[in-house]
Amino acid sequence: MKSGKEILLALFILLSYSVSCQEESKEKNWTLSGYHKSLQGLFSINEPSFGLDTVLSDAFLHSRLNFEWFPNDHWNFKAQLRNRFFFGELTRSVFFTNFKESLKEDGNDVINLQILNVGNDVILHSIFDRLYGEYTKGDWEIRIGRQRINWGINTVWNPHDIFNAFTFTDFDYEERPGSDAVRIKKYTGFTGSIELAFKAFDDKDEVVAGLLWKFNKSNYDYQFLAGWAFKDLVLGAGWSGGIGDIGFKGEMTFFKSTDDLIPDVFAGTLSLDYAFQNGGFINTGVLYNSTDNPRTNLFAFDLSARNLYPYRWATFYSYSYPFSPLTNGTIAIIYSPVNGHPLFLNPSVTYSLAQNVDLAFVGQIFLEGQSGDYRSPTKMAYLRIKWSF
Repeated sequence: MKSGKEILLALFILLSYSVSCQEESKEKNWTLSGYHKSLQGLFSINEPSFGLDTVLSDAFLHSRLNFEWFPNDHWNFKAQLRNRFFFGELTRSVFFTNFKESLKEDGNDVINLQILNVGNDVILHSIFDRLYGEYTKGDWEIRIGRQRINWGINTVWNPHDIFNAFTFTDFDYEERPGSDAVRIKKYTGFTGSIELAFKAFDDKDEVVAGLLWKFNKSNYDYQFLAGWAFKDLVLGAGWSGGIGDIGFKGEMTFFKSTDDLIPDVFAGTLSLDYAFQNGGFINTGVLYNSTDNPRTNLFAFDLSARNLYPYRWATFYSYSYPFSPLTNGTIAIIYSPVNGHPLFLNPSVTYSLAQNVDLAFVGQIFLEGQSGDYRSPTKMAYLRIKWSF
């Protein structure tokens, strides 16, 4: 049986061959796109209780190839390869140890389609996070392989995302994680559908399966979720609509545990958004989770649909504004009204250097209350340049 590395190599050769044959193809039935990024940053750690007060450089190169082949009107095949090359002081530090280990395994994947090379000073990681075939005919759509099953409604937190939950702090992963799964979808109207999906597993405790029903009524899109996620029976409901010109979304899920040692969890989120005539856009929301992990690191907690944020309550505020046709600024704030009053600040500015080249500054600052005063144990700042093709 071929290893994951051999499969990766074969698929990469297929992509390269497709590019070389572009001029010979009389009728193009495939596309190839992607991007290359360079990120340079600083990572500040200030933990007086552990005697830590240091600033480390953080840097990596990030590229992506998106290949799609559609041989006829019914079949569509996609392969998307993500490559990251990490270097800098943070890669060599003890603080990066958990990250190195996390790259070796991914809870969403059963088939090994990644290559990980860890050196003393650098890390090279390549993975196919999308690799699937899709068949469509009439009202039916069937997709098999590594894919993103996007059942969430809200922008920041998605309790319905039982297959491949994501974290808002991972700003450089726009595509978000995928899962090895089978998805069958039947459209029941212009905005309605019934969707059945189940994830591949090699252990009974990793079973994830669900049924999602969507429909529209009175200018609102509704959806209901029923399924199984790991050791939980899952029931959920959500909606998306508007109150006048204000967007109004809600999403909630109840996780009934079958393990006596694991508590039941209710996770729910509401959000409002509004677009101003001057191009500004505001988004605000709240998350409630019936359990929390108050001492968990915001950047390294046990992420899942039942645990989308380390604290029981969290509120989200963001505002973006186009200063010019080439420059856009955004400030995002997450505040948790719990003990310690943790606060996360995420300012960013993007500037278009050319048609397919963007420059971005991204800051991430985590603060918490100590003796009535805020302190910042973790601060990060990144400068990113991105070329898309």
